Amino acid sequence: MSEDRQKFIEDNARAGETWAEASARLFPAPGKGSKRTRSTLAPERHVQHDFFIADMLEASPKDDLGSMEHPLFALKSGDTRRRTYARNGITVTVMPGQAGCATIHDKDVWIYCISQLVEAMNRGREDVGPVVRFTAYDFLVTTNRDTSGRAYQRMGDALSRLRSTTIETNIEVDGYRERRGFGLVDSWRVIERGPGDRMVAVEVRLPEWLWRSVQAFQVLTISRDYFRLRKPLDRRIYELARKHCGQQSRWRVGLKALHEKSGSSDTLRNFRAAIKVLVKANELPDYRVKFDQETDAVTFYARAGKGSKAQMADLVAELAKPPECAQ
Repeated sequence: MSEDRQKFIEDNARAGETWAEASARLFPAPGKGSKRTRSTLAPERHVQHDFFIADMLEASPKDDLGSMEHPLFALKSGDTRRRTYARNGITVTVMPGQAGCATIHDKDVWIYCISQLVEAMNRGREDVGPVVRFTAYDFLVTTNRDTSGRAYQRMGDALSRLRSTTIETNIEVDGYRERRGFGLVDSWRVIERGPGDRMVAVEVRLPEWLWRSVQAFQVLTISRDYFRLRKPLDRRIYELARKHCGQQSRWRVGLKALHEKSGSSDTLRNFRAAIKVLVKANELPDYRVKFDQETDAVTFYARAGKGSKAQMADLVAELAKPPECAQ
């Protein structure tokens, strides 16, 4: 008996079934006077699929370090500008497709896929890879979106923008730095449709650059409340605070530098006004934000205990300063 047939019988034996019983069921002996016919189907030799099925609803949200640091995603829908960002030797050029650049809300697809892959890797699963299949409903629920018919249409629009937006950058990933271009997703397709032609399941191939980042665990856990942030700028500011402050007590940055890092197309004056609104609302997940009018700087304090201590220490130091002499 060939090794292929032996392997096929072993792989397809039922629970509690002996090898002989499985062999008899899968390859029944021909009746008297009959001729054995060979199946037109070859045995399935490779059980592992070339795609990963996202099926873990409780996966912690994860974001990749590269896109948290650098503004790959637009903050306004319909942005058709070619944008170039350069800082500390890193350059990023974003070229839009016909429908404009992918937005930071479109990035939820990235975050969902990254979260699923990292959770699977942590669990020791061996089927992870750059191709991810998931149900549209699970994606919408996980990212705090409604599940109306319009929501499914918006999801399709987001996938189209991710595919058509092109990035050229020299961001370093897993120790490698090279100038390269890529789409925010390499490809996507609908696997299953339901009533009214509504997409039920989709398949997304992540760009190699992002897949390498996931393999190297160059990711950070983000708050689930990130998906509740309505304003694109608030989402971007949270990303920067999470990346730079992390688990530290505080992160202080000049307003001009924060403006550049955010990728905002607003004037510095309008950006300053938006930050003041964010400070007043005090709803940024994980961090409290303080704006210093005199130094034109922003400080992010972790909401955990050590952040409160750091903020109190800064307040005491500020009160201890001698008053300036009147002119």
